Amino acid sequence: MSPCQGCHSGCCRAFAVPVTGADLIQMEHQLRQPMESFIHRWEDPNGMIACETAPHFYFEDQPGLPYTICLKPEVSATFRNVTRCHFLVEQPPTPDRPLGTAQCGIYGQRPLVCRIFPTKLSETGMLAELHGIPEHGRPSDPHPAYGLCSTPWNVADVEPVAAVQDLVLIHFEMKFFRQVAASWNRRPQSWSVWPDFLRLVYQNRVIPETAAQECEEPLPAILKFSEATRSRAA
Repeated sequence: MSPCQGCHSGCCRAFAVPVTGADLIQMEHQLRQPMESFIHRWEDPNGMIACETAPHFYFEDQPGLPYTICLKPEVSATFRNVTRCHFLVEQPPTPDRPLGTAQCGIYGQRPLVCRIFPTKLSETGMLAELHGIPEHGRPSDPHPAYGLCSTPWNVADVEPVAAVQDLVLIHFEMKFFRQVAASWNRRPQSWSVWPDFLRLVYQNRVIPETAAQECEEPLPAILKFSEATRSRAA
């Protein structure tokens, strides 16, 4: 049984959930919800959310402030002054489970960063490694709802094929998303048009072979096209 079974989901409360552009496009399609309804831009001046992996985006209303794009946080219906992921489904506390239980409401469509927890890619890029999990997710807030993983993870708890595939995929998609951020940040616009810009980029991620041959690096070619047409979303 997975350590997540019967958990109160402290990880889905304590942490911001950075996403890739691919996550957002797929979730929007699979959930049939506009991304505007479930994304949030987190101020990240110290890079604590991006962790040198997710890109920073800048916006015209706060030109010097970096943001990381994450899933939207909500106020918990179970615990006062506690936040949770927008998609977390909570069950009330019981005598046996004083913190209650909770589960992801979009488990099959959850973002890559959720899929890879709690693993990281080995230095060779060939293996998945379990990484250490702290006892508490928010050192600045001692609320027990932010406690993490009361049941230890073991290697047998991780699906060996999917784990490595997801780790490789998030590495690739974050690399592409950083390219997207570089294009956006050359001329930041408002947060309100950012989703339309993102849609333009991913709608044009497949290009003719002849167009790809005109540029040594195909990703900048896609972004150059997107930047030329993004003004239509404004």
